[in-house]
Amino acid sequence: MAFIVPTKKGGYEIRESHGTPEGPRSRTLATFRELSEGTIEKARLRASKPLDTQALRAAALRAGAPIAADPADHAARELISSLAKGKKLDPTLKRLLRDALENEDRRDHPRDPDAIVSDSARSVSEWIGASARERGDALVDLLLLADALPLRRRAERSFFPRLQSVHP
Repeated sequence: MAFIVPTKKGGYEIRESHGTPEGPRSRTLATFRELSEGTIEKARLRASKPLDTQALRAAALRAGAPIAADPADHAARELISSLAKGKKLDPTLKRLLRDALENEDRRDHPRDPDAIVSDSARSVSEWIGASARERGDALVDLLLLADALPLRRRAERSFFPRLQSVHP
């Protein structure tokens, strides 16, 4: 059975346990900083027993290891981000992409081909492919802007209307 452990240097290891006459031992199948398909394949080639990919991903989550996004998801994020920034696609590529997405949508949701994207999802499309560094820089800029806004001075005493009970 394979399991994942953190290393002292901040990475992670996929390890496999086995019994020996001296007791249980484990050996490293692969090391990684982010669990990817390539890492899983490397571990699969070195493992003496079949590896369950889903169980390995679950073990990575339990160990706190980052899991690489699917390459198609990564490409989609990059494309959405580029389009949101005003870049244009070649018309032929646009038609091919639209056709591929419509076919995929029909396979996934045969009864709901007209799924509508919300305005809030559209508004964040520029940030969908942003790195953690870019998001962090934007947050720092936003916090600096908030610090630069002048404070409104409050009156020394707040005045509220007097509350009166109404007796029937």
